[in-house]
Amino acid sequence: MKNRSAWLVWGAGVFAYMVAVTQRTAFGVAGVEATERFSATASVLSIFTVVQLVVYAGLQIPVGMLVDRFGPRLLITCGAALMFAGQFQLAAAESVGAGIVGRSLVGAGDALTFISVLRLLPAWFPAPRIPVLTQWTGIIGQLGQIASAIPFAFALHELGWNTAFISAAALSVLAFVLALAFVRNQPGAAARSPRPAHDGGSLSAAWRQPGTRLGMWTHFTIQFPGTVFVLMWGYPYLVSAEQVSPAAASALMTFFVAVAIVCGPWLGSWVGRHPLRRSTMVLLIAAAMACGWLVVMLWPGPAPVWVLAGLVAVLAIGGPGSMIGFDFARTYNPSTRLGTATGIVNIGGFGASLISMYLIGLVLDLLLSTGFSGGDLYDLAAFRIALSVQFLVMGVGVAGILVNRRRVRTALADEGLRLPPLREALARERRRRRDFRRGAGPEEEGKPVQEPASD
Repeated sequence: MKNRSAWLVWGAGVFAYMVAVTQRTAFGVAGVEATERFSATASVLSIFTVVQLVVYAGLQIPVGMLVDRFGPRLLITCGAALMFAGQFQLAAAESVGAGIVGRSLVGAGDALTFISVLRLLPAWFPAPRIPVLTQWTGIIGQLGQIASAIPFAFALHELGWNTAFISAAALSVLAFVLALAFVRNQPGAAARSPRPAHDGGSLSAAWRQPGTRLGMWTHFTIQFPGTVFVLMWGYPYLVSAEQVSPAAASALMTFFVAVAIVCGPWLGSWVGRHPLRRSTMVLLIAAAMACGWLVVMLWPGPAPVWVLAGLVAVLAIGGPGSMIGFDFARTYNPSTRLGTATGIVNIGGFGASLISMYLIGLVLDLLLSTGFSGGDLYDLAAFRIALSVQFLVMGVGVAGILVNRRRVRTALADEGLRLPPLREALARERRRRRDFRRGAGPEEEGKPVQEPASD
């Protein structure tokens, strides 16, 4: 690996992803202006976000196959071009239909970007670095949300709709130029090849691999609670149901981002050191999120802010935790179908998010229509019942993790690779640390345990 070249490639790719997140979230701060511009109700405006997410989720597997076929460089540049077209279309749109076309283009360009950036990592960096760099890719990308919340919002309010969205579109032009200049599919001569090696049965082969499905169910289980909370139901729940002030609710949302940033690199390094215990970490995160919701839902009356902060903290861990799913895809698939496997994993969390968002809204409407809410759509008791739908979705995900983890371990056992019980591994680690403290040399202390890199 040429360090400078690798960092330039990754940096250009991450910048393209950060711009994609900016374009993805820009419409969220333009709700009031969009209502006036399109003369639309809130329910009609919600279609913009739903359509964008449906396009994004629906393209994950096709994009994964395309990145395996043509390489990440072409898809990152095409993604930037699509997002430029989408934001430019939205800048000129004066009807709901025209606006939805723009957001659909943004969703398509966004879908092309993330998988392609992750696809660069195995080609340019050694395997021990990839879990941490995967986390940093997600963290730096999410800084795009800050760009949409501060400079874009300022431009929107001070300079107007057209100027703000054309400025956002210009960011995609910069991402396009940087990707074209610096991103290469692989080091050396192979980087000039427009078509990397391709496995014609990549989709079926990736799906048949239990490790891919383990990654998908990982993403499904622990990504959606935080996404549902931040993108749709968290703010109204905090302000209307839990009676938190808008300022405190905004502070809790900021705390969500801060926790994710702090936990991401730590989780990445932990996975790099303990690849055998990845699924155990995933299940612990899922249990923490379930316990966090249980505490808040069973609290008599509105929960205090410190309890809500604890809930926000465990939900925030789910974002970087779900990136472990992509590490499963990388571990169990050859490079020729890694993009396809990554697409399968990525569709898990967004599919679960769409399902949960819809079911929560459906339950809230049903409780209102039956009179349970007392005429208040966001009644605390009704909201808690509606949010409990997440336990069902999470239960399905945990079952998927357990089933596919067993299949992965069975396959390893058939190959003669035994995964020691957790208590045995912990005891061995304690013995190793004790021996080191008693004077073992650094070579002995750093010697890894030779075990299969399973889950």
